[in-house]
Amino acid sequence: MKDVQSYPDSRGIRIQKVGIKKVHIPLQILTKDGRYQNVTGIISLCADLTENARGTHMSRFMEIITRWSKKKISSKEVKIILEEVRNELETDRAQISIHFKYFMEKTSPVSHSKGFIDYDCLFYGLLEDDLFSFILGVKIPVQLVCPCSKEISREGAHNQRADINIKLEYYPDEFIWLEDLILDIESLGSSPVYPIIKREDEKYITEMSFGNPKFVEDVIRDVVEKSRKDDRVRWFQVECDSYESIHNHNAFAYQKEYIGKKSETGLIPYNHLNFMFR
Repeated sequence: MKDVQSYPDSRGIRIQKVGIKKVHIPLQILTKDGRYQNVTGIISLCADLTENARGTHMSRFMEIITRWSKKKISSKEVKIILEEVRNELETDRAQISIHFKYFMEKTSPVSHSKGFIDYDCLFYGLLEDDLFSFILGVKIPVQLVCPCSKEISREGAHNQRADINIKLEYYPDEFIWLEDLILDIESLGSSPVYPIIKREDEKYITEMSFGNPKFVEDVIRDVVEKSRKDDRVRWFQVECDSYESIHNHNAFAYQKEYIGKKSETGLIPYNHLNFMFR
């Protein structure tokens, strides 16, 4: 049969990304305690397309993803997947994003009630020639108490849930556990949130958070300060999005920084990565 997509194209335009999006597939994520958590990965996989080819081989993307069904996935495996894409599609650059829900058991501070919180997480990889970059991302819910409201009010202050969304690239000879990143970042809110709380927990959390009021700007500065001190991190971006309880809008703050304290050998140039990642 004729393979129309392999026909030559005369327009001379190289396409930066072609591929497939929102493929749902079962995967396994290694937990810090050495076990594996089964997750549903939502995958987008793509590669560049030479100016001489009319189309790519879409089925090959699916074949590669299917081979990794129910297998463990970390930064090492992400690189292997991208190597398979480049080899099978004969291309220079390949990219993958894997979104998934990651569950952690959380214990309330006073009653010690146990429950689970789900976190929206991201693995992103980019391979170009012999250069590779891996990005880890997670969205972490916290509670914020408004410092201004507390200062000017005779009683109480408005408080609300907020999300801290952080993405970072760590160096290939380093490793950052999702569990550690989540606990580090959630400690920078007015208080963490919990799946199960009793009255004694509610009292403790309320009093603790009101003793630690924070604007979204405070949260961002705290995350920036902590990230700058982490020699494992090459660059990061963070956004705090507060679901305001007394406004019909959200408040947010955002920062992105390149640290680059180690050798750049073997890594995608930061400016290029900044352009390709979204």
